[in-house]
Amino acid sequence: MESDNIEYKDGFLSVSVLILTLNEEDNIRRCLSSLGWADDVVVLDSYSTDKTTDIVCESGAKLYQRAFDDYASQRNYGLNEIKYKNPWILMVDADEEVSEELVNEMKTTLDAAEEDVCLYRMRRKDYFMGRWIKRSSGYPTWFGRLIKVGHVKVDRAINEEYVTDGRVGYLDHHLHHYPFNKGFSAWLEKHNRYSSMEADLIIQGGLEEPRLADFLNRDPAIKRKAIKSLVYRMPGRPLLMFFALYVVRGGFLDGKPGLVFCLLRSFYEFMINCKVKEYQLRDEGKPL
Repeated sequence: MESDNIEYKDGFLSVSVLILTLNEEDNIRRCLSSLGWADDVVVLDSYSTDKTTDIVCESGAKLYQRAFDDYASQRNYGLNEIKYKNPWILMVDADEEVSEELVNEMKTTLDAAEEDVCLYRMRRKDYFMGRWIKRSSGYPTWFGRLIKVGHVKVDRAINEEYVTDGRVGYLDHHLHHYPFNKGFSAWLEKHNRYSSMEADLIIQGGLEEPRLADFLNRDPAIKRKAIKSLVYRMPGRPLLMFFALYVVRGGFLDGKPGLVFCLLRSFYEFMINCKVKEYQLRDEGKPL
């Protein structure tokens, strides 16, 4: 994908790309096809058993493999143990596309970036049943994705947090996200794994006590973390999640896709609760 509006050095934008994969044959071709502006695409694969690695090699991207342990460790390995051609890395998921508008914005932003800016956050548009589910997906959520090499580390094993030694900037345009492209079974299997990891973090005391100042913080990542920490301590969280997304956020305006997605998100929270109880009983030596 090349833009008519901007010129890249040697036809490319000076940003490398890192993609994590595990059995992503249904997604990776679409993702790679949106990266024609990049001359350095790296795929860190967790030993896929489908055609993912064949597609990656055919595309000309560089392929590395590492056994998966958790998302933070995998991303930190990708950021720190692989050599990149460019000073910036865009972290992209296999079920995402990079929009042309975002490419244009990265070009103009990085050309004017101050030296101490080391991380840029951006938002995603989640698509389900052929439409952007803006309200029911909890939009806008900001993700740290554009990273200056050597200045960012990733914390938290699941739903990671990006920490930088420099300043943080924000981009207006979006990644396009297709979380159901592999089907409902794949989404449920993935969130079954996610819920186990979230429950394990809760059992290990991974939730920090929310502070009042954090709820008022102008940094959306800090504010979101405080809200999440509070919500995870509230009874009836699955029902609260459904009410918040479907009613408060206006998910009902997203039609049938909004209803289905809000129900699935509520079920995900319910799975976390069930597994927390399971792990507690197991630690006490009691049967489930």
